[in-house]
Amino acid sequence: MSDPLVARPDHTAIRVALWRALHVLIDAPPHVLDDVVGLRIAAPDDGWRDRPDMHPEGTRPFRASIVARARFIEDLVAAEAERGVDQYVILGAGLDTFAQRRPQLAARLAVFEVDRPATQAWKRQRLIELGLGVPAGLHLVPVDFEAGASLWDELARAGFDARRPAVVTSTGVSMYLTRDANAATLRQVAALAPGSTFAMSFLLPPELAAAELRPGLERSAQGARAAGTPFVSFFAPDDILAMARDAGFRDPRHVSGDDLAARYFAGRADGMRTYAGEELLVATT
Repeated sequence: MSDPLVARPDHTAIRVALWRALHVLIDAPPHVLDDVVGLRIAAPDDGWRDRPDMHPEGTRPFRASIVARARFIEDLVAAEAERGVDQYVILGAGLDTFAQRRPQLAARLAVFEVDRPATQAWKRQRLIELGLGVPAGLHLVPVDFEAGASLWDELARAGFDARRPAVVTSTGVSMYLTRDANAATLRQVAALAPGSTFAMSFLLPPELAAAELRPGLERSAQGARAAGTPFVSFFAPDDILAMARDAGFRDPRHVSGDDLAARYFAGRADGMRTYAGEELLVATT
C-alpha cells in the first residue's frame, strides 16, 4: 500500500496518464501511443472514466494532442539514438512511462526523469509496488526548485554528462512558467554539447487558435486556474522561434498541430485529430 505521506503527482500529471490510457481503451486502432502503464501507476478510483474531464467526445481533441506529442517525442528519441545519442532528459516527467513501454530503446539510453521530490518518491514507490522496478538506466531525479536546487547539478549527481549530446524534452510545462523562466531553460539547454536536441511544447495565444477550439482552450485555462496552476505563458510560433535563436540554438523549427495531425491521424475514419492549441518547438545545438 502506498505511503500516504508521499504526495501524489498533481492533477495535471494524473489526467495526462488517464487520457493516454483512454486513447487505448476507447479510440479505434491504430493507436498513436499504446500506454496503459500510466493508468496502472496512477491507480485512479473506480469510476474514473465517468469524470467530466474524461468525457469520450469532449476530450477527444485534447487526448489526441497528448498522445501525438508523446509519440512525436519518442520518434525523435529513437532517431537520435540511431545516430548515437545515449542520454535522454525528461523535464517535468510526471507519470511518463517511456522506460516501461520501450525497454529495448530505453536500454540504449541513460534516461533522466526530472520532477519534484514528492512526485519522484511517489512514483518510485508505485513502480516498486507494481513489480516494474527502477532499472539501472532510469534515473528519477528529484529537484526542489523552491529550495534553490540546481537542475544541472542534480542531473550531474545522477550521472548526466553535459559534455555529451542529449535529447532534452519538456512537454506540458512551458505554460506554467513565466516567459523569463522559459527563456532561462532555453539558454541552459542551448549550452549543452553540440548535437543535443531540445523539444518543448507551448500553448498558442487563444486568438491564434481556430475559433471553434477557443472554448475548449478557455475551459482548460479555467480548470488550471481553479486547480491553482494557472497558465501564465503563451507563445506565437515566430516568438518562440526567435527566443530559441536568441538562446543560441541553430535552425529551430515549429511543429504545428496540423503537422502532427497529418503525421499521426491522416485517414482516420473517426476524425480524431489534435487541437490547434499546443504546438512543438524542436531545436538543436
